[in-house]
Amino acid sequence: MKEAIKAYLNRFDLFAPFLLRREGALAEEGWFRSYRERAPVDRDGRPIPWMTYAAIHFLEKRVDRSMKVFEYGSGNSTFWWAERVNSVHACEHDRDWYKLVLQGLPENVTLRQIDLEYGGAYSGEIRKFSKAFDIVVVDGRDRVNCIRNSLNSLSERGVIILDDSNVPDYDDGSKFLHVAGFREIALEGMGPVMHTSKTTSIFYQSDNCLGI
Repeated sequence: MKEAIKAYLNRFDLFAPFLLRREGALAEEGWFRSYRERAPVDRDGRPIPWMTYAAIHFLEKRVDRSMKVFEYGSGNSTFWWAERVNSVHACEHDRDWYKLVLQGLPENVTLRQIDLEYGGAYSGEIRKFSKAFDIVVVDGRDRVNCIRNSLNSLSERGVIILDDSNVPDYDDGSKFLHVAGFREIALEGMGPVMHTSKTTSIFYQSDNCLGI
């Protein structure tokens, strides 16, 4: 009976999706749950960044409690970082989303709401800090200006993470970092929620905090 059902499902290319829900990489990552809930979570419902799974696994093995993070954009990633690093300073433009994220925020997170104006105070928030952050995550709006404003706020071993680096609108940000002497690791593949692949890039220099 089982073989007959399997044969029937295979006939319509339905057995592979059925199998993927029960076992394998997507089930282990919790992708089906994230897709169903429309939120970046793992299989147990814990918050994760909305990056590629490859980037998440790469980072979780390398970050530690000594690090300080600046994050453009906020959400489940903010909680994920807060569990793993010393402190997080996050910048959010959406007032309603800011109010949601603010609920239950850990003590080591500072979250600021700044209205979006391209090239304005939102992208310039990080310039208030000098050599302060080991990791700058660019995953909000006005990403090219956010990148341009970030260099003087990186620690000597600092790295910049650009999510969705495959999007052509962000090419100028990547080029800016390359000219500034940064090398790039592009981590491609699927991430939570979405069924398509994308790229999360880590820009780094020698003797960086991630040991690349």
